[in-house]
Amino acid sequence: MIAVTFIGADGARVTAQAAPGDRLLEVAQNAGQPLEGTCEGQMACSTCHVIVDAADFALLPPASEEEEDLLDLASGATRHSRLACQITLERPITVTIPGESRNMQGR
Repeated sequence: MIAVTFIGADGARVTAQAAPGDRLLEVAQNAGQPLEGTCEGQMACSTCHVIVDAADFALLPPASEEEEDLLDLASGATRHSRLACQITLERPITVTIPGESRNMQGR
C-alpha cells in the first residue's frame, strides 16, 4: 500500500492508503477530500487541481501539453500543480488542495 497525504487549505492533514496504480483523484474522493473531477478523467476541466509537494513533484512523469493547458485555467495553480485525475500512484505522495479549490457542490 502507498501512503497519500492530503493537506487542506486550513493545514489539516488526512492520510489515506492506496494501491499501486490507483489514480490520485479516486483516492482523494474515497478519503472525503474536496476534489470533484467533473470530467471523470477526460481532461475537460480543472476541478481536481492539487499542488504536489516539491520532492514528490520531481518524481512524477511530466504533465502532457493538454494538462498544462488546463492548469493554466486552474485557480491557485503553482509550478507544482497537477490534475489529480492524471496522477497514477506508484510511491507515497503529499498534495495540498488549494483554498480556492471547491467542487460544484461547494465543498
